[in-house]
Amino acid sequence: MDISAGIQASLAGRYASALFDLASENGTVTAVESDLAKLGDALRESEELRAATTNPQLSRADQSRAISAVAEHLGLSELTASFLGVLAGNRRLAKLDGIIAAFKAIAAAQRGEVSAKVTSAHPLTDAQLDELKAKLTAREGRTVMLSHDVDPDLLGGLVVTIGSQRIDASIRTRLNSLSQAMKA
Repeated sequence: MDISAGIQASLAGRYASALFDLASENGTVTAVESDLAKLGDALRESEELRAATTNPQLSRADQSRAISAVAEHLGLSELTASFLGVLAGNRRLAKLDGIIAAFKAIAAAQRGEVSAKVTSAHPLTDAQLDELKAKLTAREGRTVMLSHDVDPDLLGGLVVTIGSQRIDASIRTRLNSLSQAMKA
């Protein structure tokens, strides 16, 4: 499997890559990805959990007990729970957000998927999102996983980000370009 050098070069990427390799060997990539999504949601929703994973004053043992209780409460798989124990033992729980994002990127790449983010001035309908996803999939030659945000400051149009590529077709950008051209 080809993983980008950027992911492998980061600490979070190395942990995510190791977890992905273990999950692949066990045939549990989907389960681990689901576990990490649950954990990511819990981290975003719980101030106490974020504090427990990032507080340097907590001992390794305390962090390990806390993350073990969270894993049990969320019903995480044995592999994910063991991995979290390793992170606690190595004092790397503060890197969980990066590890989760890197694992998701590795799993998506393995499935031949690419993530795209579309920002619009107004909410898009499901039909519009489906049409945009189909066009982006045809353009990219692989499955596009689309997320959607709303930014009223765009005035109209869309901004699509696929990896490091950005397609800005917003009215705000067009007005700024016109303004710059008139000043010249």
